[in-house]
Formats: sequence, structure tokens, C-alpha cells
Amino acid sequence: MAIRNYDVIVIGSGSGGGIVDSALSLGLSVVWVDKGPLGGTCLNVGCIPSKMIIYPADRIIEINEAQKLGIRAEIKEIDFSKIMRHMKEPIKESHENMEKAVNANIENFSYFKGTGHFISDYTMEINGEQIKAEKIFIGSGARPFIPTFKGIEKIDYLTNENVFDLKEKPESLIIIGGGYISVEFAHFFSAIGTKVTVIIRSNRLIKNSEPEISGLLKKEMEKRMNIHFNTDIIEMKKQQDNISIIGRDKTTGNDINFKAEKILIATGRTSNADLLKVKNTGIEVDERGYISVNEYLETSKKNIWAFGDATGRYMFKHVANEEANIAFNNAFHEPKRAMDYSAVPYAVFTYPQIASVGLTEEEAKRGHKILVGKAKYSDVAKGDAMVELNGFTKTIVDKESGKILGFHIIGPYAPILIQEVINAMALGGQIGFIGQGMHIHPALPELILRTFGNLKEPS
Repeated sequence: MAIRNYDVIVIGSGSGGGIVDSALSLGLSVVWVDKGPLGGTCLNVGCIPSKMIIYPADRIIEINEAQKLGIRAEIKEIDFSKIMRHMKEPIKESHENMEKAVNANIENFSYFKGTGHFISDYTMEINGEQIKAEKIFIGSGARPFIPTFKGIEKIDYLTNENVFDLKEKPESLIIIGGGYISVEFAHFFSAIGTKVTVIIRSNRLIKNSEPEISGLLKKEMEKRMNIHFNTDIIEMKKQQDNISIIGRDKTTGNDINFKAEKILIATGRTSNADLLKVKNTGIEVDERGYISVNEYLETSKKNIWAFGDATGRYMFKHVANEEANIAFNNAFHEPKRAMDYSAVPYAVFTYPQIASVGLTEEEAKRGHKILVGKAKYSDVAKGDAMVELNGFTKTIVDKESGKILGFHIIGPYAPILIQEVINAMALGGQIGFIGQGMHIHPALPELILRTFGNLKEPS
């Protein structure tokens, strides 16, 4: 079989798209390999569709809580079908535009749709053809991790991928897992009127967040759903129109019976590296199966780079974009750049919203003498006007250098508010950056100033 040779192979159509464009701009021959649909996890089953359905969920809860502002409002109808149709519109439009682009007659460019795999050094087989390149970029992503629960093979379950295909609102739903995906879908479905039960093996939601944030999230979410912590799944069964689950409380040893119309598995992600058979080209993976890379995004094989969810480090689209830029720079430009993970931000679009960047207090204490600042939304005029009594901010600062080590928010507009801190950390992280510009009064960004104004020794 003849091998088709290229300068560059790009695997994955999420953040890999930028690498394709950049390589073509250098006059290189490029082949783009993707199992489809175009756009990767974020566009198809991640960031975009989930936020499209969560936005109306936020409005529902705001209306339900409007009485705290002296407003009595009533929701007459929630059109599940319209919410789901609206969610798919921008995805369809993006697909159409991307399909036109990859099918256009572009010089030095080929596109293969399918699940290819490596057969030897720098060589892949896909759709019955063999392709080879001098430089390869792997952004193959990840897929839902499905535990081997007893009986799971006999039931139809939802994941973050097929949940968006629902045609009708489930009357009841069990969500297994306590991470980002779990809490966001729990928020959405409970808001639209589904009876939601969340089952978690650990003792807290979003366990990598600050304990105070996990605690407040639990308090707020339990107003709308049942949450069972420290619970193992023993068995799943199909019972007529419902799914029955037997769980076991790890603290008491007692069995608990659950029943719902649907279940959603949100127990984490697993790498797609196994589908690519990366070991056939000399690429090492870690104990979890993710592709191992160094600080330059280089794999164990010369001239092969990996980025995004394929490496299992920080599974956020904004991180994958930055990693793709750095991988491309290190392949074609000098000097090489290391990926900096010291100030990776993330947001969780629950109700209340969560946003975080940098270290937690516990992490910071391991290598720093620290100061901690906290503030409530109601400490500033705008937060008081909103009657936001529970939301708060927290910052961790190095006592000796005045450098911001971490910042954490739970409350309205958290992902927007934290951007000021992210920018300051990107510029060196000195707390003095925060106060350089005037802050509008009365407005929520004053909350950031107030947080740093409350710095003190941790208790």
C-alpha cells in the first residue's frame, strides 16, 4: 500500500484547527484527521451546548428567587423542546461552515474523517489509507469514563455526549458523580422541573475547590435536589419504565435504593489515546492512559506533540487553545516556550456560579507563608442591592512577596468578576495591579478590591 506523505498531521478538530491554519500559512502540506463531528468536544458535547441550556436554567432560578427583591413572579411554562432546539442552532451553523472549509479545494490540504490509528513510526492508517508526516500534533481529546457497575451493560444511560439528544424532559433523573459535569446538569434539570438525585462516592462536590465553596454549593443545590455523599453503586437494574440502583453508604454500610426514569453517568473522562494506538509510534502514556508530555508539550517521540484533553492535565478549552499555540511554536520557532499552569482559571456554571484561578489555601500553605482575604457580596453596595447574602470571594496571597497565589468566587457573575484577577496574575501577580485602575461605584468589581483589603493571617 502506498503511503501518502505530508509535512504535518493534526489529529483532532477541536483546538487542532488553529494548528492546521498556522501550518498552511507556512506553506506546509497538512492532513487533518478527526473522527467527527467537526469542532471537538467543546462545540459538540461540552462548553457550547451545556451553556446554551444552562442560561435559561439560570433565568428560571432567578425568577423563582425574585421574591427576595419584593417581586412576585410565576413561571407558566418551560418549553423543553425549544430550549433543546435553540441549543443545537449555533452548533449546526458551525458544522456547516467547517464542512464547507474542509471540503473546499485548498492547496496542500487533506481531510480524513474517521478513527485512525498508528501502525508504525509517524505513520497512521485511516479509512484504508496510510499517511505519514515529519511532524505530528495530537489533540485527540477524551471520552466519558464509564465504570463497570454491575448491570450497567443492560441499561441505557446518558452521558455528557448523548444527553443533548433528549427529546422530552425526564420526570426523574439520577446523576452519578460530583464533578463539573454532574453539578451543571443537576442545575439544569432541577431548574426545568426534573426530580434530580445526585450520587457521589466522595464527601463533597467539586472536591478540588475550596471547602467553603463546596459547602455553600451543597447548601444551595440541596434546596432543589437530593444529594447522597459517600455512596458506592452496587448494582443497576432496568425495571419497566425506570432504572433501579442499589447504593451503599460507605460510612454506615447500609444499602440505599434509588429509582429514576433516566440516569446520567458523570464519573470523569478517559483518554482517546488507546483508540489511536499511540504506542505503535513510540509514544508513552501515563498510568491513567493519557499521553505523557513535558513542559514543552513534547511526547516521548521526537517531533510529536500532544495537547488538550489527550494529556489529561487541565481539561478546559482555554487551556487546550493555549497548549496548541505553544506546541506549534515549539515545532517551528525558537526559542521553545514552556506551558505555564500556575494560573489556570476555570468556571463551573452551577447556581450559584463558581470561578477559580491558582492555588487553594491548602495548596498554598505547602510552600508559602500566606495571607488570606475574604469578602461577601453583601459587603459592597451592588451585592447588597442584589440581596446576595451567601456568595463570597476568597484570595490567597504570598505574605513575603505580595504575589497573588489564588482567587476563588462563588456567586453571581463569578466567571466575569475573576477575569480582573486572572489578568493581574498573568502580569506577574502583584496585588498592587488590582488597585491601579479606578473601580466603578457601585458595581460588583468593588468586591475584588474589598477581598484584598481584608487580608490577614489564616486562622
